This record gives sequence, structure tokens and C-alpha cells, in this order.
Amino acid sequence: MLPDLLDQIPLDQDIGSVTANSAYDTRKCHDAIAARNADAVIPPRTNAEPWKPSSPGTIARNEAVNASRYLGCAIWRRWRGYHRRSRVGAKMNCIKLLGQSLMERDFCRQVEEIQIRVAVLNRSTALGMPVTTPVG
Repeated sequence: MLPDLLDQIPLDQDIGSVTANSAYDTRKCHDAIAARNADAVIPPRTNAEPWKPSSPGTIARNEAVNASRYLGCAIWRRWRGYHRRSRVGAKMNCIKLLGQSLMERDFCRQVEEIQIRVAVLNRSTALGMPVTTPVG
């Protein structure tokens, strides 16, 4: 599925990184990401073994396996920025809590409805943020 998704992005548009869970730790995914000159932020599977380095995707994946073994999974995830994926998932869950389906039928109005939901979510998040001031 991931190579097909990357094919939908125009070739003249740069992709900085692709973040996915360990289910996407496959040769096809790593090769598709490397073909777009992007950085793969995919944790190796728990039983991951290095692959024979035959393509840029497998070389990058082997580096991730070695770093994960050396640093440990938790430190590797923080070092690579994988924790951002869970933050995105949490925000998507909040958007879903505002309603599972869209009420509008026209595409332009659906876009506006989503923008309103995001504005409401941002406003409610801002209300819950603490305000800190330096003392002294």
C-alpha cells in the first residue's frame, strides 16, 4: 500500500521523511521510500535481522536495525522522532471525537467543515495549555 501512496505524490515534490509503524518494515516499502530520496522512520520488527545490502532501501533499514539494537527501542524511537507519530494519532482521535462523518455533501463545504473542526480543536487545546511566567 505504501508504494502506491508514494506514487500519488508528484515526482517534483520533495518528501522529507516517511513515518510508519513496524508493519511497513518490508523491502518494498524501504525501496519505495529510498527511491523518493526520503528518510524512513520505521521501527524494525521485534525479530528483525539485517538484510543483504542490495539497494539503498535495505542499507538504510540495516542501519535502523543496528541502531535499534545498540540504543534500544525506546531511545531509537525518541532519537528518530518516531514519537511524533503517536501525537498525530492522538490528534486524529480528537478530530474523530467531534464526529465520525461529515454532514455536508458538497466537497467544498466538507473542506470548510473539517477546517471548522480543526479550529475548534485548536481553540480547546489552547484553552487547556498552562500559561507560565518567570518569577523574580
